[in-house]
Amino acid sequence: MLCASSSSFASAAMTMASSPVSRFAGHRTTLRYDLDQPRPCSWTGVQMKMRNLITTASASAFSNDSPRPKTYKEIIKPFRQMFDREISNRSKDSDISIAKVLLYIAAEDEAFLAFNREMDALSLLRENEDVMDQSDSEEEQETVQVQSYPSKTGSEEQQLLQLDGKSIPEWLSELDAISKQVEAELVSRGINSCDSLQVLEAVNTVLFDMRGFERTSTCSNEDPKYSYLHSVLNSRCGTAFLFSVIYIEVCQRLGVPIVGARVGEDFVVWSKTENPDELFEVAATSGRSLFAIVNGKCVDDPKSRASDLTGKSLLHLDVATNRDIIGIALANLFRVHWRRASKATPGVMLTSPLSELNNFRISNFPLLRPQDLRLAIAAAERLLILDPNNWRLRKDLGMMYYYVRQCRDAILELSICIANFAIEEEEAKELKLFVEKLHRLFSLMSPLDSDCLAVH
Repeated sequence: MLCASSSSFASAAMTMASSPVSRFAGHRTTLRYDLDQPRPCSWTGVQMKMRNLITTASASAFSNDSPRPKTYKEIIKPFRQMFDREISNRSKDSDISIAKVLLYIAAEDEAFLAFNREMDALSLLRENEDVMDQSDSEEEQETVQVQSYPSKTGSEEQQLLQLDGKSIPEWLSELDAISKQVEAELVSRGINSCDSLQVLEAVNTVLFDMRGFERTSTCSNEDPKYSYLHSVLNSRCGTAFLFSVIYIEVCQRLGVPIVGARVGEDFVVWSKTENPDELFEVAATSGRSLFAIVNGKCVDDPKSRASDLTGKSLLHLDVATNRDIIGIALANLFRVHWRRASKATPGVMLTSPLSELNNFRISNFPLLRPQDLRLAIAAAERLLILDPNNWRLRKDLGMMYYYVRQCRDAILELSICIANFAIEEEEAKELKLFVEKLHRLFSLMSPLDSDCLAVH
């Protein structure tokens, strides 16, 4: 089992906005997206694929019937549709593939990052040019618009998505390969693969001894690369929560049922067994229990509720569904990206504007990193697909729309909260007052003001 810091659905929220690519093409000011230092994580898969499309396509490739994506929304649309289909079209929760959905999430975010880098490169190119006529500008815009993904379904669609040079099926094959290696380890020991405890021990051996996987430290968890499944499989380093997902996926392929549950701020997994106390027996060789090895440091941390678990208490935990696990992954992504987005403004909270209604004006927008802000918004949007009746999440989403100056969307989401959900009278009154001020603010904003962050 693994432990991982997990945020509740209510803690997440944000969204995407659209803005014409022509805004980049016609503006002489450099708009930077990569506000952070280069990340150790390699985010090159979708970027390289899109760059190849840019360099090989021409304006003549378009016909009157060809779609011309003008914003990053057009780029990420197929990824979001696949996420939505996998979540919405499965009647049984057990039919949802956790790994596949997490890879769809990573593919969408990587496509967004690649699009931003291409836009940033175009801005830098313009910055270095002394003279540029209108025809050149239009030609470059056409080139940018070529970045499109054909409408496909099924396996063809999955082959289209590239993460660090591998398709979705290829990344799923990585999990298959780990499962086969565990199976071979069991055979070498002469062990029946139906013995769940022996299977867990074999998974530990393969992951940590043979393949060199390691869990990140708490401080490293703030690096987004440790929160994406493909990056963990590639770098062999990640959060305890994603190790939980790997245990679940590998054991599922071996026919051994693994379940997980939130325990305070952590997430733990364990195998279904007739005698759960066996999981907590301390091995003479390692000096640790199998439960502790599988779930990591949280079991040994006296500050964690996971350290108080016993075989008996496991039976009373609320087992997480596949949708719950995907929700935890998205909430973790939201938390990481929001913290990075608000790093330059310590202490800023999603609801901060609600406490500053008497000092409410356009100049009060906090300094936030637009790229991480958009990624946090994307995580919140997908959380809302999972849990559309979570009014607190919807309220947070509305607040994030406000932060990116999408006043129309902010007004809509907050108004839905007020009209459709049972909110305490004081909080409803506060939201109504905020919405009224948003209406006033929106009427004062120029089109450039209202969309200035929407391009990121």
